[in-house]
Amino acid sequence: MKYMLILKATEETEAATGAAGEEDLNAMGRYNEELIKAGVLLAGEGLTPSAEGARIDYRGDDREVTDGPFTETKELIAGFWIIQTASREEALEWARRIPLTSGAVEVRRVFELSEFDQDNEYVQMEQQWRDGGGEERTA
Repeated sequence: MKYMLILKATEETEAATGAAGEEDLNAMGRYNEELIKAGVLLAGEGLTPSAEGARIDYRGDDREVTDGPFTETKELIAGFWIIQTASREEALEWARRIPLTSGAVEVRRVFELSEFDQDNEYVQMEQQWRDGGGEERTA
């Protein structure tokens, strides 16, 4: 099962602004190395501050773009990991090991393609793409 570990920001985090101390960076590096050695890490990245981002609000056919920074910190994400584990409990155990002294991490299971209607043409196209045999589509 795949899980996304979402590192929630309590504010524009020091790590996101490049001001994290060497000890913090090393601790996170060691944690990432453990994930890699265990063979569970599929992806993981930190995100730049929200001042460099934008948010798009959808209302019917209308799209409104709002540039950052975003002041509502409960909505900010500082980074993420995508891991593959045998169970929810294993994913939670990996999340408990993240070397944080404050903040929060949200653990969410990622849908598997097999959970969708396999007769759907777009599900079939997605499977072909994942298998490396699908044609590239442009929007």
